[in-house]
This record gives sequence, structure tokens and C-alpha cells, in this order.
Amino acid sequence: MRELPSEEKLMQRYNGYLRLERGLSENTLLGYDSDIEKLFSFMRDENLNLQSITTRDLEYFMGVLHDLGIAASSQARIISGIKSFFAYLKIENYRDDNPCDLIQTPKIGQHLPQVLTVEEIDNMIDEIDMSKDEGQRNRAILEVLYGCGLRVSELVNLEISNLYLSEGFLIVNGKGSKQRLVPMSETSIDEVKAYLEQRKTMDIKPGEENILFLNRRGRRLTRVMIYYIIKMLAELAGIKKNISPHTLRHSFATHLLEGGANLRAIQQMLGHESIATTEIYLHIDRTALRTEILTHHPRNRRK
Repeated sequence: MRELPSEEKLMQRYNGYLRLERGLSENTLLGYDSDIEKLFSFMRDENLNLQSITTRDLEYFMGVLHDLGIAASSQARIISGIKSFFAYLKIENYRDDNPCDLIQTPKIGQHLPQVLTVEEIDNMIDEIDMSKDEGQRNRAILEVLYGCGLRVSELVNLEISNLYLSEGFLIVNGKGSKQRLVPMSETSIDEVKAYLEQRKTMDIKPGEENILFLNRRGRRLTRVMIYYIIKMLAELAGIKKNISPHTLRHSFATHLLEGGANLRAIQQMLGHESIATTEIYLHIDRTALRTEILTHHPRNRRK
């Protein structure tokens, strides 16, 4: 395998290939460059490189795009551009394989996210090994993800100074650096308090003193680590659904809606810019709504 040049040099060569070999327009090149920059940003966050990144890493990257609210049509375009990029790396002998070969393009159209039942979430929490050092931390993580509906990026950057446990809420630095106030459940407050007591004994790295959730080396957790924790607990709990940390956020919103919460209140807690984004949860609840109508509306009662 050849040694990779700098990102800038590599992109110059790739753009030359796209112009000369594939005859793509400048607008298309700009789109490809933008998509690949998203991949580069992800790799920098997760300490990955182009020659070692795996199919599993790229699947998680697609999950991050979904987590950021990028539409399925845009996700499909991004993965198409990245597939072309890795095909080029293989042609030029910068890689021995194309890790995108097994990546499926997202289906275009209305996507209803997976939702866990309360029982399934309880089963995942029950599978946490409390004899391990990270046990209490992982309980707090699950309770905050589900009890507060946070994005995984918001969770890993959650600051202790933004916790107001006695008042029962936390402040989240969300997308676009916008802050929002989110109520905390009694359970999530109790689990975070227990974790904070344990956290006092840790050797915390400089610059991470205010970050709530840390790994055993005293550094903030990565999004990938949260993903693996959730996948592992789901597998131990016997859950067959394809879930991610974002599934707990969807479950939070869906269970609030089913419990009668106002859609505008859910929008504020999730940090959605538009109510249209939150309205997807109305689609999730349509089956239950139809059952209620068929059961209780007088025109549908059997004589």
C-alpha cells in the first residue's frame, strides 16, 4: 500500500481524477469535496485515518449523519460520494479494499425510527455490571440519554457546571451552540449523583475537569464509545432491534407523546428548530391512535 499524502494534496489529486477520468462538473466536484470533508471531520473526532477506517466505522459515521438530522436523500448522496472516494483510493493503491462495498444506501422516503419499550430499556439497565468501575457511570449515561432525550454529541460534552440537580434540570449546549433547559427525571438525578461521588476518586486529565462523563483514563468519552455501550447492553438484553444511542432519544420523545405531552414541549426539550422535525413522532403513534378511534368512536362499535 502506498503512503498517503496530506489531505490537501490527496484532494487535489482526487479532483483531478474526477475531472479527467470521469468528466464531472465543477458543481458536482464541490458537492463531493463537501461530503468528504464531513468524513474527514468525523475521522478527526474519532482518531481514525483513511487507511485503517473500517466498514463498521463508516456505518457509525452514517449513524452520526442521521443523528445530526441530515435527510435520507442527503445521506444517500454523501455515501455515494464517499464510495467513489474509496474506490479511487483502491485504484491508486492507497488501500487494499473499499470499506464502502457493504454499506447500504439509505432508503429515500419517510423513515420512522426504532423505538424501545420501557421494559426493553429497563432490561438494558439491568444488564449493567455494577461490580465494574464503569457500572455506575453507564447507568447514569442510560438514564440521562433516555430521561432527558439528549443527542449523543450533547451527552459526551455535558458539563458539570450545567447540572442543577437540586432544581431538577440541566442545560444542554445543542446544535448551532444553542442552549436549552431540559428537566431531569428523579431516577436520572439519583444515578448522576451516585456517579459524581465515584468520579471524585478519578485521576482527571487537565482540561476535562468540567466534563461529566469520563473514561477510565480521565478523558471525555467519544461518541463511538457510547455507541458500543448501547449496542453491547442491547445485545445482552436480547433486543433484536437495530439500535444506537439515538434510539433512546426517539424513545424518550415517543413515550412523552404517548403519555400525553404537548408536541411543542417535546420540540423544546429535543432542541428541534422546526415543529416539522418533531412531528415524525406523530407518525410513530398513529397505530395506537387508530386503535383508540376504532375502539371508542361510536361509528366503529359493533352492534
